[in-house]
Amino acid sequence: MKDGFGREIDYLRISVTDKCNLRCQYCMPKQGVDFMPHEAVLTLEEIFRVVRIMETLGVRKLRFTGGEPLVRKNLVKLISDVNSLAGIEDIAITTNGVLLKEKMDALKNAGLKRVNISLDTLDRKVFERITGYDDFSRVMESIDAALDRGMQVKINCVPSRELNETEIENLAGLASEKDVDVRFIELMPIGCGKGFHGIPSEEILNRLDKRYGTARRAPDAKKSETAQYYLFEGFQGRIGFISPISHKFCNACNRVRLTVEGQLKLCLHYDNGIELKPLLRAGKSDDEIRERIMEAVKKKPEAHAFSEKLVKEKEDQRKMVQIGG
Repeated sequence: MKDGFGREIDYLRISVTDKCNLRCQYCMPKQGVDFMPHEAVLTLEEIFRVVRIMETLGVRKLRFTGGEPLVRKNLVKLISDVNSLAGIEDIAITTNGVLLKEKMDALKNAGLKRVNISLDTLDRKVFERITGYDDFSRVMESIDAALDRGMQVKINCVPSRELNETEIENLAGLASEKDVDVRFIELMPIGCGKGFHGIPSEEILNRLDKRYGTARRAPDAKKSETAQYYLFEGFQGRIGFISPISHKFCNACNRVRLTVEGQLKLCLHYDNGIELKPLLRAGKSDDEIRERIMEAVKKKPEAHAFSEKLVKEKEDQRKMVQIGG
């Protein structure tokens, strides 16, 4: 399945809930948001049907997100179901890690292969200030539990001037102590993120060079890999940078998103795509839905425009927790 610019779309990110058990300041307002009513959210059976259709179109890689995906009931069964599809080669999850330890064995047995854990500091007090909860120890236990079971683990950090600027070097050091990739993701001006100032990847790399010695660039992986990785002497894991603002990588974008309410979202920045829920609930056939998906993917935007002033009706005005990570 290719979009209008010839990019092969083989990666589907699926938001299974807009609910979260943390209140990270750059993602959700302190008072929370109005969560979607139960009937507005796709059922697990509907999500599986979309995956099954998109697998026939060439989707090979899945990532489950939220909100916090592990608060969604019966997620383990959904992972097991999609893992049974012959074309699905890789299943991953992005989580805050609070509930991961207790669910780790079931997730691995269901077919989960990789885990991304969101973590912005190694300081317990700073963690509580950012997230609103004192769950730092549970996240660290989850990292160890995933590693103990042979899971590939990546740590995702969103650096900002206001929240964790002094935490960068120490967090990167986690890749020295453990076999994890620590990735720094430039803050995107979406929802609550517009109220904070991100830190460019180049500045962070310069700071890490001063602390840990000059890094060398890791060999490039797939063309569609969003992160650029670096190796520091003596580190078990890598340091990665995802730089959607300073180094736009849209030309290699291979993904679309399924939101919790059933929109096939073509680009994180724009409020466009195709509403699949009405088709699913109106009794449309797989073939009809497949054709509509293919038509929509052809209209995938060439690139985001975070650094430009957009016409407001084109930009997605929702909070990140509502869009899906």
